[in-house]
Amino acid sequence: MTVELEERVKHAVLNAARDAAVAAALPYAGGVSPQEALALVESGDAVIVDVRTAEERKFVGYVPGSVHVPWATGTSLTRNPRFVRELEAKTSKEAVVLLLCRSGNRSALAAEAATKAGFAQAFNVLEGFEGQLDEQQRRGTLGGWRYLGLPWVQD
Repeated sequence: MTVELEERVKHAVLNAARDAAVAAALPYAGGVSPQEALALVESGDAVIVDVRTAEERKFVGYVPGSVHVPWATGTSLTRNPRFVRELEAKTSKEAVVLLLCRSGNRSALAAEAATKAGFAQAFNVLEGFEGQLDEQQRRGTLGGWRYLGLPWVQD
């Protein structure tokens, strides 16, 4: 793929996400699929910020090369009061920031907080790392980064 074509694809993905966000009145730049997130990261146009707890990353797995800034901590998921400061320390406000959590819910909240703090290109990775709960109340069968077979590792 030529550099020019890569730029058009990147802009098309992000513009479509922005348009959908405006239509849905989302308080952040928009949502991208896990596949789109991977393409943006592989092209060097974005950074994935994993907002799950350290325990989730360790025991469930994580995206190689992702930045870790927890939205909440511990098993009780206590909100991290330093989230924005930690995000600012690990990425720039001008970067395309793709926030990833377990299912896409916490990362949407994190994208909203990042946007309020001046991150104009904060996007939610839809479906998250593990996807939504299925009929048996289990994750991993209804979408998500891991389900789609995208790159991940586990400690």
